[in-house]
This record gives sequence, C-alpha cells and structure tokens, in this order.
Amino acid sequence: MKLVLGLMSGTSLDGIDVALIKTDGDKVGELLGFQTYPYDEDFRENVQASFGRKDNFGDLEEQVTQRHIQAVERFLQGEGFARSDIDLIGFHGQTVFHDPAAGLTVQLGNGADMARAVGIDVVNDLRSADVRAGGQGAPLVPVFHRALVQQQDLKGPIAILNLGGVGNVTWIGCDGELLAFDTGPGNALIDDWVKRHTGQPYDEDGIIAARGDIHDDCVNTFIRHPYFQKPAPKSLDRDELKSFAFDLVDDLSVEDGAATLAAFSVASVIKAQDEFPDWPNCWIVCGGGRLNKSLMSAFRAYLYADVRTAEQVGWNGDAIEAQAFAYLAARSAEGLAITFPGTTGVAKPISGGALHKAR
Repeated sequence: MKLVLGLMSGTSLDGIDVALIKTDGDKVGELLGFQTYPYDEDFRENVQASFGRKDNFGDLEEQVTQRHIQAVERFLQGEGFARSDIDLIGFHGQTVFHDPAAGLTVQLGNGADMARAVGIDVVNDLRSADVRAGGQGAPLVPVFHRALVQQQDLKGPIAILNLGGVGNVTWIGCDGELLAFDTGPGNALIDDWVKRHTGQPYDEDGIIAARGDIHDDCVNTFIRHPYFQKPAPKSLDRDELKSFAFDLVDDLSVEDGAATLAAFSVASVIKAQDEFPDWPNCWIVCGGGRLNKSLMSAFRAYLYADVRTAEQVGWNGDAIEAQAFAYLAARSAEGLAITFPGTTGVAKPISGGALHKAR
C-alpha cells in the first residue's frame, strides 16, 4: 500500500484540509494524520469573489497553489514525515465554477507546479474527465464512502450525508451498490446570510438559527424549485440556489432567516430520500454541518432512521473529504474508476485525474 496525502478546500472556504492515508486504491488501510490550515480573511474574500467566473483569474490560481504547497510542507513537518515517505498527493484544488450542463468545471490549482515544488507526484483535475464524458463531475467521494463502510463492515443500506457548502449524499446498498447526488444547500446559504447580517463567518453551533422561527411557507416554496424534481444523480454549484433562497427570506429577521435557511437544508435532505431504492437503516453525517445543533436535531426528528455523526462510527468527520482525495488519487494512478453511473450519471465507470510527476 502507498502513503498518499489528500488536499481539499471546499466551497465553504474554511481553509485547506490535509489528510494522510495508506491505500492501494482499492482497500483503505490506515487513516493517519489530519490537519486544517485556515484561510486568512482577505484571501477567503478574494476566492469568493471569483465564484461563478470561468476564466480571467489573474494570479489567484498561483496563490491557491502556493497555499496548498505551504500546507503540505507544514503537515509533513508537523507530523514528522519526510517528503520521500509520501508516494502521491491528491490535489482537489479550489472549485470556483461548476456547470456540467455546459460541459465545464473549474478547480484552481496547478498540479505540475506543486509536484515540482514538493518533489512528490501529484494527481489533480479529478472532475473534468467525468464532465467531458457527460457526467455531473460530482460528487466524487462516494467510492471512498463505500471503502470506509467495507473497512468497518457496516451493514447497508446506509446513507452518508456530507454537509459542506453544498450537501451531498451517498446511498450504499446491501451489496455495495452506489447512488449519490447533491441534496441541496448545506452550510453555504446559512454562512452567507449570517456574514451579511452579523459579520461572523458562520453560525457557530447553530445558535443564531436556534433562536429563530422557521417560516414554513418559505420552506414549502423552496422545496418546489425544479432542482428537487430532477432525478438523481445530479449536482449543484455552490451559489446556484442562492438568489432564489435569499429572495424568500430577505424580509425576515437575522434569526428567522437563519432558522429558515437551515430548514431549507433539512427539507432538501428529507426530499433526497425519495431517490433511494431502499430507505437506509442509518444516516452518517459528515462535514461542518454535523456541528450545527439545529440541523442535527432536525435530522434526528425527521429522518426515519438512526442518525449518527461521523465520530459516532469512529471516523473523523472533518477529514473525510481530504482522505477521499488521497484515495481517489491512488485509484487514478492505478487507472481504476472514480465515477460511476449511479454517482455522476456518466454512461459507464471511468477513471480521471491528471498525473504530474515530480521529476
């Protein structure tokens, strides 16, 4: 098995997650170190200002790459590894544009520059091949979810819900069948609402939402958006539903708006169950949304199954996406499939990613 580093920076723009795993691209061996290196506020705002653009990024891609290079170096030093110990890096980059219907997905980050700088082979551009083949290019993590479930011999059907900026779910059947798609908004709308009204980057522990009242008429209108009527698999850009959602809550107080936007996320997940071949016996919630007490209370009230956080099944809920991109890089290097008809809608299982040799 290889030692592989995974790098992930999501649309919530918390920073760069770095995880180290041992894998052969099929089975997951050990899940080793994990660290997060936060973005400074100025850089976060620069990246957010680029969302929705297809090109003309100036030196932003170089800045993204350099920050990821620094994160790799800090991680190796902090965890006591030499560069020569690491076989491969999976470099997701920073998504700024995602429109699979137009055949385009953009992740900023130069894999060749990283490979030269750190002296380790790098796999990046893990979404483009799927989009070129007619897939959604997202979500990519489901095959890793399945590997984690198999590692712990968890019994299906199981739903793994990741709540980052956008929510996505992986349904894993009793025989390892995969179905995955973006459920709807995760934390992004709540974060943007709270920042607009309070200056805080997010609603810590869901406290603001917990003080508000949910406006059911807004929720009912939101869940009738055409996205929720589309069959899975399907995917969303971070801001695709933002103007629609904010128009619905614009006249509400800060607290009621946060509560209602949180209810949008919950209603999206409840609606997602309609796509499952069988209802899961367990939901496992990962990502930053698992820390939002308002969201978790609602999931436990309205999902007809056991609802656990990643930590309750022995996982690190912050590390899973970074671990997944390490695993996907290993699969890519071996020519193994990373996307499937049931995860992105691609016609047949395909591999993806671009390998950049260090030398």
